[in-house]
Amino acid sequence: MRKFRWMFCAITFLVAVTIVAEKYILEDAQTISKVPTTQKVVALTIDDGPHSRVTPEILAVLKEKQVRATFFVLGVNVEKSPGILAQEVAAGHEIGTHTYSHPSLSKLSPQKILEEFDKADNVILPIAPKPTLFRPPGGLYNSQVLEAAHQRGYTVILWSIDPRDWNCPPSEKIVDYVFSEVKPGSIILLHDGQYPLPTPKALSAIIDGLRERGYDFVTVSELLQYNEVRHSFNFISTIF
Repeated sequence: MRKFRWMFCAITFLVAVTIVAEKYILEDAQTISKVPTTQKVVALTIDDGPHSRVTPEILAVLKEKQVRATFFVLGVNVEKSPGILAQEVAAGHEIGTHTYSHPSLSKLSPQKILEEFDKADNVILPIAPKPTLFRPPGGLYNSQVLEAAHQRGYTVILWSIDPRDWNCPPSEKIVDYVFSEVKPGSIILLHDGQYPLPTPKALSAIIDGLRERGYDFVTVSELLQYNEVRHSFNFISTIF
């Protein structure tokens, strides 16, 4: 009898975990803002560049700290600074697409959305591998944007920590906000598309402080491999 009860409880637990896992997988199929993991890993993501002044400063910090990040670049800025994109690639950073001209995609027709993707790819591909990650400008999207992104083979990446560095607060405020919000599997949003920005200074302190707290830094694609819910679902699937 006890054995039966134990088996019943175990099966109930596995079914519950499976339901949760399916929920996460469904969400992952649409957008990803963080990764469910107990491992102390985070991804630094940097939007809107490359910029001729800010991006080199950020690259210098990342090189000094030996950290790789994921840059979501704009096609129009790649055209202005192709050599900086080449530096990002040579340094081992991951390149995602942020569209060509940073429009509000949810206001565009499906054809115009695809044109934004294709124009960005046309200037990125001679320099970097084809992006597999996409971040919608402003984090704004609708079903048409998601459909177009998946049609082009992109995984849609959002974020879980936004210190609004683009609004140029003091660098200490950016750092404190990140420290207050960070969790295992966080995706941190920063920017390099305008000058001046407090981001390079803040980035150095963020990396040092999170390392002191036991965190490691990975690219977004690497972070996705830490999805423990997905791994649990795969394990449960083999049981059933």
